[in-house]
Amino acid sequence: MPAFDVIAFDADDTLWHNETLFTMTQDKFAQLLAPYHDEAWIRRKLYETEIRNLAYYGYGVKGFTLSMIETAIELTEGRISGGELKNLLDEAKRMLSAPVEPLPNVEPVVSSLAADYPLMLITKGDLFDQESKLARSGLGPHFQMVEVVSQKDVSTYRAVFARYDLEASRVLMVGNSVRSDILPVLDCGAHAVHVPYQSTWAHEQADEETLKKYRFPVLDDIRNLPGLITEWAG
Repeated sequence: MPAFDVIAFDADDTLWHNETLFTMTQDKFAQLLAPYHDEAWIRRKLYETEIRNLAYYGYGVKGFTLSMIETAIELTEGRISGGELKNLLDEAKRMLSAPVEPLPNVEPVVSSLAADYPLMLITKGDLFDQESKLARSGLGPHFQMVEVVSQKDVSTYRAVFARYDLEASRVLMVGNSVRSDILPVLDCGAHAVHVPYQSTWAHEQADEETLKKYRFPVLDDIRNLPGLITEWAG
């Protein structure tokens, strides 16, 4: 009997590179505002604005761009020029049109698992952007189900599982964010595997005290995932 009825994957920084685009754009943002403030303060204020704006714009490049513009106006006391704001918009367009590069070993692993299991994509962010990235990644045909959600918490996962009439204990979630892809999934009664990315946005990290309450596998390479699933089945 297969170990799971469905294997679900996160998208950004699990299947393809994403955080590096944000990091590079943040570097350019800090350079733009360097005449006004020191780098650490600029980055701190941008992060605070992003977190505050999640309730309004959600996750993704578009919300990030609006947060950059708001932070730039605030930190320059309105002195930032229209040309400089256009530079930020141009950077956002570059992010939205950047090539989508699957991470090493992702394509063969996903292709192999798709031959034995129905695959689901559960990703957080802007619908248009996420659908476009999935298409450009070349991985789309492997996924039978795609869910783009505004938040990844217990209620969201339960709603997704219910929509497909899935028993949580028969679902495996694979992702890079402990806060979004692992802990709420485990709280639902499903299974989760953590595949860390080279860098993680501070908002997606979990504190050590919280982590002590959970146990889950951590893989340093996604190519070890099929073997782990085989062990579960055994």
